[in-house]
Amino acid sequence: MDSSLPTENLTPTQLSSIKAQLDLILLALEALTGLGSEAMLAAAKELRLDTVLSDRVSLWRLRQASPLRKGQGRKKLDVDEARALVLIACKLASGHQAQIRQAVARLEQLSAKHEPPYRAALLGDYLDSFSNTYQERMEGDANISPQALSDLALRLLVDLLFYSGTGGTRRLWLALLDRSQENQ
Repeated sequence: MDSSLPTENLTPTQLSSIKAQLDLILLALEALTGLGSEAMLAAAKELRLDTVLSDRVSLWRLRQASPLRKGQGRKKLDVDEARALVLIACKLASGHQAQIRQAVARLEQLSAKHEPPYRAALLGDYLDSFSNTYQERMEGDANISPQALSDLALRLLVDLLFYSGTGGTRRLWLALLDRSQENQ
């Protein structure tokens, strides 16, 4: 486990927020790259985290811990599991950094022209995949607008760029801690 990540005593509310944010980040990665559970398990094995994440069932249980998920399976996620998911998410993002950069660059180009993101095939496919997967898996607010969902997906895409680079693991962990404190 990465000992450089600060560990604070996290409240149940903070852990709940971290669970939700991590699941959204992994969902964004899946939507952009098409990665699935096998890639996450392979990353866990490569990072020697297979004791925390050994098979599809353990991965599913960790993902189901998100308070945003339909039919939550497990109610708690411990700090070591959260840190493992951070390391896995950043490893996968790093491995797809070129695709993430391409998507963000295209988003910047379209934004500069005041054109909607879905005009680019890469972004349109990402937004469709994110929205469909979110609506399929997440409890969420039934009244969430398509625009709010697109805004969330695009924010997560930009975040992935920061998590895919050098120091991404620390950036993600600190962002999760900050956001969890905001949600208290």
